[in-house]
Amino acid sequence: MSYVFKPAPIASVPVLGKPERFPVHRIYCVGRNYEDHAKEMGFTGREAPFFFLKPANSLIVVNAGETGAMPYPSLTSNLHHEIELVVAIGTGGKNIKAADAHKHIYGYAVGLDMTRRDLQNEMKKQGRPWCIGKAFDHSAPIGPITPAEQAGDIAKAEISLQVNGQIRQHSQVSKLIWNIAETIEHLSAAWELQPGDLIYTGTPEGVSAVVPGDTLLGAVSGLESLQIVIQ
Repeated sequence: MSYVFKPAPIASVPVLGKPERFPVHRIYCVGRNYEDHAKEMGFTGREAPFFFLKPANSLIVVNAGETGAMPYPSLTSNLHHEIELVVAIGTGGKNIKAADAHKHIYGYAVGLDMTRRDLQNEMKKQGRPWCIGKAFDHSAPIGPITPAEQAGDIAKAEISLQVNGQIRQHSQVSKLIWNIAETIEHLSAAWELQPGDLIYTGTPEGVSAVVPGDTLLGAVSGLESLQIVIQ
């Protein structure tokens, strides 16, 4: 098969302890999935889960023990961090029941849903899609994937983010409004999940702005940490 130009390489993420990489299909993100974060964004209650997508080539892939670099994006003066547990799907499916969700999970990683908050807020005011605030270049840093069998009890893991050594976000995965299995059930009712899909499961409270020169260190207990510098 020939193409009119050379296709872009497949986005992929390293897997701890394996030479093979995890090829990425789609990136799904869950909105307002921790109660205290929903409150800080002006919402309350357990609303039905909702989703948005980022392109696979928005990933900044950071190897174990390394520090990644994120260029400060254009058009914004209010770039926010959102630390997230990422679920990597190894077996696809549609209308997956929560009780069966674990069978579809390959592993987990630490991710950041970086957000041009000023642009997102302006789109909200106008009733328009948020893509410009969420799905921009380099908006999805991610660390290596830990296979599920090596990740421990991820539902009880702590999740945190430091900026320049100071804690900004800290919570527990158990505080997800819609837990991992429920999220997969809802998501797979709307899309047929495919091997290689990543699910950014939501961020806890404490989101705030970062500027060039800031170092971000994200952690989920049991997983390889993620460190990036804003440039």
